[in-house]
Amino acid sequence: MKEGTPFQISVWNALEKIPYGETRSYKDIAIAIDNPKAVRAVGMANNRNKIAIFIPCHRVIGADGKLVGYGGGLHIKQFLLELEGIKIK
Repeated sequence: MKEGTPFQISVWNALEKIPYGETRSYKDIAIAIDNPKAVRAVGMANNRNKIAIFIPCHRVIGADGKLVGYGGGLHIKQFLLELEGIKIK
């Protein structure tokens, strides 16, 4: 069960909709939850995700296509994305 604020849960729900093998930017997620100015807050919600194995926060990347922020370390984020066949800039 997801435990967090209503905002965090809305972010996590949006993350669950990112298809395997695809990425979205933090801004994409903010727009998806109808809060386009909440880009930084989306990042904070990602940081609070305690079940990353089920809520794929590793699929969220910077607007420039680069890896940014991941609680497990960027090397793990890169590994997970490459495992899904995603090429990183």
